[in-house]
Amino acid sequence: MTTRNAPVPTAEADTDSGVQAFVAEWEEWHRDKDARLAAEHGFLAITGLHWLTDEPQRVPDAPGVWSTGPDGVTVELDEGAELVVDGTVVRGRHVFGVIPERGGVDAVWGDIVIEVAKRGGHDVVRPRHPGHPLRVAFAGTPAYTPDPRWVVTGRYVPFPEPQPTTVGASVEGLRHVYDAPGRIDFRLDGRELSLTAFNGHTPGTFTVLFTDATSGVTTYAANRNLRIEAPGPDGEVVVDFNRATNLPCAYTDFATCPLPPAENRLPLAVEAGEKIPHERGPINP
Repeated sequence: MTTRNAPVPTAEADTDSGVQAFVAEWEEWHRDKDARLAAEHGFLAITGLHWLTDEPQRVPDAPGVWSTGPDGVTVELDEGAELVVDGTVVRGRHVFGVIPERGGVDAVWGDIVIEVAKRGGHDVVRPRHPGHPLRVAFAGTPAYTPDPRWVVTGRYVPFPEPQPTTVGASVEGLRHVYDAPGRIDFRLDGRELSLTAFNGHTPGTFTVLFTDATSGVTTYAANRNLRIEAPGPDGEVVVDFNRATNLPCAYTDFATCPLPPAENRLPLAVEAGEKIPHERGPINP
């Protein structure tokens, strides 16, 4: 009886295995990201973006008459109509109160969730219907094949104090103001580059909005978003452009996404991360 020894791993095999694991991890991350986008009441379920004023108005896919004023957003519900706000059934007149910038409250009406929010200093209402065709037809976001070459080590450089930074928005005439705590310095394709960072959703993390030479060609023209995890003790951060994502405005006109600061236009083609969504038309190779 003879036995056959298992093949001895080679450096090339180890490299191939590492790349396969890298790609598999990216694919899982991307599936989860698209799943959140296309959730029952995610951004793809939004049926309209309605700007409130002191003049009462009716809003499609929402009951009652809506307005805003010094006390915040108010709805006057029709007889027999009701909303569920923070688990409580409300009828008649309901005052949502003053909503902070980038804040929001959800009101449930049957299978519709009505988002009441403030964006760029304006109160808005955005109904989210799970049957919205944009959500129902969503088939995923196209992206470049993940490649470890687009993962670089950078360094977070804090500013002496946070810098209030005004940027444009996907909605014409709207402005957003963010505090920029610092910048991310890194080297890519032999170039020394830098991106202004905003605070992320989780304390200690950062959000970087940028464009590059692919913007408007294979990637969405207005912006892409990159999450940067909290830096190490020496300020070291990982910049993984494979995880550059579209903001909701890449899919729907009912988003108010911020644009990158002027200095965040990279002078090279970052052929990594998400491409122009199918919903926005054909993509160049």
